[in-house]
Amino acid sequence: MLIIASSFVSCSDVLDKTPLDVISDEAVWNDEALIEAYLVQCYYHMSYWANESIGVGWQGDGYFPAFVVNHVSDECMSQWRDWGDALAGYNYKFGGLKIEGGLLEWWGYEPIRKINEFIEKVPDSPLNEELKATRVAEARFLRAFSYFAMVKRYGGIPLILKAQLLTDPEEELYPKRDTEEAVYNFVISEAGEVAKELPEEAATGELGRATKYAALALKSRAALYAGSIAQFGKVQLDGVVGIPSEKAKDYYQISYDASKEIINSGKFALYNQDVDKVTNFKNIFLVKNNSEVIFAKRHDSSDCLAPGGGGNGWAVDFFQCPRPQGWNRGNLDGPYLELVEEFEYVDGTTGKLDREKVEEGLWSVNELWGKKDPRFFATIYTQETPWKGSFVDYHNGLLLPDGTIMTSDSYNDVLCTGDQDLEGTSFGVMKYLDESHDNMNTTWATSSQDFLVFRYAETLLNLAEAAYELGKKDDALDVINQVRKRAGIASLKDISQDKIRHERKVELAFEGHRYWDVRRWRTATTELSRSFSGLRYILDYSSYMNGEKKYKLEILDNIDGSVSTPLFKEENYYLPITLSRTSSNPNMVENPGYE
Repeated sequence: MLIIASSFVSCSDVLDKTPLDVISDEAVWNDEALIEAYLVQCYYHMSYWANESIGVGWQGDGYFPAFVVNHVSDECMSQWRDWGDALAGYNYKFGGLKIEGGLLEWWGYEPIRKINEFIEKVPDSPLNEELKATRVAEARFLRAFSYFAMVKRYGGIPLILKAQLLTDPEEELYPKRDTEEAVYNFVISEAGEVAKELPEEAATGELGRATKYAALALKSRAALYAGSIAQFGKVQLDGVVGIPSEKAKDYYQISYDASKEIINSGKFALYNQDVDKVTNFKNIFLVKNNSEVIFAKRHDSSDCLAPGGGGNGWAVDFFQCPRPQGWNRGNLDGPYLELVEEFEYVDGTTGKLDREKVEEGLWSVNELWGKKDPRFFATIYTQETPWKGSFVDYHNGLLLPDGTIMTSDSYNDVLCTGDQDLEGTSFGVMKYLDESHDNMNTTWATSSQDFLVFRYAETLLNLAEAAYELGKKDDALDVINQVRKRAGIASLKDISQDKIRHERKVELAFEGHRYWDVRRWRTATTELSRSFSGLRYILDYSSYMNGEKKYKLEILDNIDGSVSTPLFKEENYYLPITLSRTSSNPNMVENPGYE
């Protein structure tokens, strides 16, 4: 028997049929509407729709799990320090990932089984032949992405490509792990094959379904990851983890070619509709189905945590916005000063502060940030960022004329503190925020921005990285400068591996890429094992009274806390399979370093 759940698109006509809760296999595979509802359910349960969290609702993008991949990277800290759920993922940042697992888990064999069954049953269904081919191709895309979601977490895992039965041989019911190379090869090959079967564009009313270019984008990303792992990783457990180094160039070429096919199609372009560069970059994530969107998880403003479920909003505005906010907080992610410094100035000079100098004298916000890359203002908010007709105010202390600092109450009616989180980094995440959203309504999972799974800028950055590793430096420089020109920042005159990685860090900040990038480059043991900083703004009373706000600045070292420093261990390049999984399958070996 098959249970059909509600889905992210309206299928009320389907679900109003009787019986409502349990429908026989025969009924499902002989009813076009039920077949469509089944595939919609498969889409609904994919991890990547929720920024690496587990599916939907409380475990997905309606709640804290959608932000964990940010918190364990070097982009930000979790600032809701009194809320256990907000710290659950962040706490793994300090070397605490053990064999029991718990971080970014997604063991996708339940949805894969449903997808396998769909792939097997639909060819004999009453759907017309063209629709059969398209829907099976969509299901194969979902299966390939499911395996990609697992291989980047765990390395080699069992490739199960048919719906298992209890009567299957024991070696099929308790399979060994395939090699990491084999899983990546499957994902890459399958993505390439289904690209030939999928439509170039989703039909009207079917936005959010897989297309040819979504499949090619998966191929581009997966092959890039495989190339990096071959180049920078090491083979262990007879290839269960790791890929032979001599395969790196082959994978880079596959990624390069897939990216080129997307680019040469002419179907996509860097979003460049607004004259103001800050507004333009913000709108990539606010304007639905724009020229840059290759594949997105669709959202609307209906509460996905409403009783009974069925809503399709998410929590980004309520959790990430500045105050005022319904719980008097917001600003869940506190970007590190180190990330802020990654944003160059528009002339291409480094954004790194002279930290000794910056703590001397007084500074206006414009002197600090005014000439920054426009992507900074579209990605980060900080002191005096305009917001809902006012401005963000992080100032924490008042510098008095006698040189003392007052930290509470007020002085001559000037408040000593602002209204934001004064114990954090003094930065927040602007990307994806809709300034018109009502953040005072505590029905919070109602953000309607689509989550961009694949966008065109990533394709260009994938191509740049693959091209560089293949020795095609002119190609790499050209596409990097396309991204920088759209951003409104000076072009590069030459290219390097570090410059390409820098551009990914800035362009794709808070889109769920950074944690996976430093893992595949095998730089996480350095990049994520260090202390990070924040900034304290102390308002100067005299300049304020003279009509110009200036601040004394303090660098806040060890912003995550002085007891524990972020630590990424060598074994953390792969998540643990976990005791529960290896004990239930005696043929499943654990990843290196977990005991």
